[in-house]
Amino acid sequence: MIFNLIIFVHELGHFWAAKWRGLKIDRFQIWFGKPIWSKTINGVQYGLGWIPAGGFVALPQMAPMEAIEGDNRESEPLPPISPLDKIIVAFAGPLFSFLLALGAAVILTVIGKPVDVIHTTTIGWVQNGSPADEAGLQRGDEILAIDDQPVTSWNLPLDSVFMQIAVSRRDKIHFTIDRPEVGKMEIVSEFKIAPTKWWQRKKTREVGIAPISPDQPISVTGLVEDENAPAVLAGLQKGDVILELDDQKIVQYDQFIEAIQLSEGKPMTLTVERKGEQKDLTFTPVRPRQEGAPADAPPLPYMVGATFDAPDPYVREWRKPGPFQQVSETLRTMWITVSSVASPNSSIGIQHLSGPVGIGKIQYYSLLMDNPLHRILGFMVLINVNLALLNLLPFPVLDGGHITIATMEAIARRPVNVKFLEVLQLGFVFLLFGIMLYVTSKDVVDDFGMGSPQGGKIVFPAQE
Repeated sequence: MIFNLIIFVHELGHFWAAKWRGLKIDRFQIWFGKPIWSKTINGVQYGLGWIPAGGFVALPQMAPMEAIEGDNRESEPLPPISPLDKIIVAFAGPLFSFLLALGAAVILTVIGKPVDVIHTTTIGWVQNGSPADEAGLQRGDEILAIDDQPVTSWNLPLDSVFMQIAVSRRDKIHFTIDRPEVGKMEIVSEFKIAPTKWWQRKKTREVGIAPISPDQPISVTGLVEDENAPAVLAGLQKGDVILELDDQKIVQYDQFIEAIQLSEGKPMTLTVERKGEQKDLTFTPVRPRQEGAPADAPPLPYMVGATFDAPDPYVREWRKPGPFQQVSETLRTMWITVSSVASPNSSIGIQHLSGPVGIGKIQYYSLLMDNPLHRILGFMVLINVNLALLNLLPFPVLDGGHITIATMEAIARRPVNVKFLEVLQLGFVFLLFGIMLYVTSKDVVDDFGMGSPQGGKIVFPAQE
């Protein structure tokens, strides 16, 4: 329904503009392909195609689109239209998409929207042996700027630690920090890109840091049903609060998990608080096996056989940003994304964009969260501004291409060769669909391999 609304409003702009300028309208169809439903009213065929993507208004007097939209039903030759008419009709679609975005933004200005934000820019954990560790970043360092760009949060799309590391284009990442009892410092760090399979999206840049967590303890939420699990053998219980591991104070969930991995299977002493009393427990992390896993499957990480409740760093805020602020933030996000994709020095490429499947998943997850209506409205601001601006790019098939061609016709005072234009547009159609299929393939496989790779039960080996 949301997809169709977005498409319908965009095409409605073309439709009304064409009516206003007196153009012949052959068809108004949502989705491509042969219509599975159609009805003709006042000479216009309205329909729903069988390929669930996009939509169009067939206008024979515009640039030839028969290879994409099918042959026109009008057999009689039609009078040519002026370049100005073409520009107005082509521009109307992006305009209506922008107006839909602005309408959704106005509603959010009135009712507000939830924002999950990690306000801190202070480092709470540095991964052992990571680029950040080797560069000298430490727990407690407050990050003021990355590559000279000030940061104000850890996770938001703009001006955040996560985003600025991901979109960095320098050979090394420059951090401006404020270190307790030392003051302002400049630290230059290498970065890493985690390996992925060839069919997966490549990871973006990272340095191996995590934000400082709220002052909340890590507690045990459950134990596995396996008598050989290290946590069970050590006597760990649900509700135990983690204090220390090998005499090192545990202040971060990532710190605790990393320490278990670095143990390499050696005995460790865990200090917990249970019902107001401190207790020391000894356990030995082990690599469990997975039932049904092939012999050459990579080993699982060291585990103890317990689940933990990590402090939630997110703070829920209810904001009512102005409509133009929402649009301007979306425009800035678009610029960062497009310029990063175009830059040869960026770790972000075309594969990091989302196709229809990725966009659909975003909507689906938004509907599963609290305040789904507010989140979907926020998403509509984002997607419609994207749709409006991307359609204005001066490429054939897109609305911006029609505007460019009409402008050329106005300057040359003669129409562009129809056969050449049709071949050019068809070529860009194949290019556009090729990119869409490529990006969609990444959307589809993104969820593969999450969790247990073989799906079998995890079994802990017996310990001496």
